[in-house]
Amino acid sequence: MTSQDLDRDFWLEGFADYLGLEAGSSRHTVDAYVRDVRRLAAYTTGQRAPRPDLVTPALVRAFVYHLKDLGLAPASIRRQISSIRTYYRFLVGEGHVTTDPSERLETPKGWRTLPEVLTVPEVEALLGAPHPDEPLAWRDRALLELGYGTGSRVSELVGLAVRDVAFDEGLVRVFGKGNKERLIPIGRRALGAVAIYLRETRPPLDHGQTRGMLLLNVRGRPLSRVGAWGIIKKAAARAGLTKRVTPHTLRHTFATHLLEGGADLRAVQEMLGHADLATTQLYTHVDREYLRSVHRKYHPRS
Repeated sequence: MTSQDLDRDFWLEGFADYLGLEAGSSRHTVDAYVRDVRRLAAYTTGQRAPRPDLVTPALVRAFVYHLKDLGLAPASIRRQISSIRTYYRFLVGEGHVTTDPSERLETPKGWRTLPEVLTVPEVEALLGAPHPDEPLAWRDRALLELGYGTGSRVSELVGLAVRDVAFDEGLVRVFGKGNKERLIPIGRRALGAVAIYLRETRPPLDHGQTRGMLLLNVRGRPLSRVGAWGIIKKAAARAGLTKRVTPHTLRHTFATHLLEGGADLRAVQEMLGHADLATTQLYTHVDREYLRSVHRKYHPRS
């Protein structure tokens, strides 16, 4: 079977159109998902299932274990599973198949790496790391407060415009994957840091090349993702943190602290901008692991 036959029999052109036009996925995401499904199609065709309606749950599970045997990283396997689930939702929605063989598919427990999070004292140390005497201290503090206070991705943080911070309402407007807009509440301390940055630090940096972006680099241009990583890494070192701290660490910590405090999972899903609740449920695994550690440490019969 040629690659053209594979694409036709598995409706891959229609799947790509769905991702790009209806789901609003980026070109990179579309290419990755189609590539993942094409790999599934090649595997199942070799197992005498040359059409998506012939693929069984057992065959999908066998494919996932095949990926593990190939030595793919856990993150790559999780993305493949996400691609397969999205693909079959598309097929069912279009009426090409009547059942979804990926519906009960789960990532084997041992493959899932729980994200490392910071404790509340570690977060306080990180947020207090920028030295007040440094010229860009309030820019750095604003970035850190926004990262922990909103749980935004690094691309979303550096993409914030000045107009996206609504001080009177205590909200930040974020544009996530697929340019989907969401509003995230933000606390007074974070708003205070942003306000001081806007009043004292940003004006001298503004040389007319800001494009209205909130966070600027030393040359007065919009802060890049790499620049944001560098600021967070420097703050973590100054705070004496031994954990690896990245922009995503702040996002994980935001979600975990909310759930540990009793927040509703769907509210956290909305604030994180997850399209699928299953993605947010990763943090319930983190929460359960935290509870287990407390039980092991303090219960006399643990």
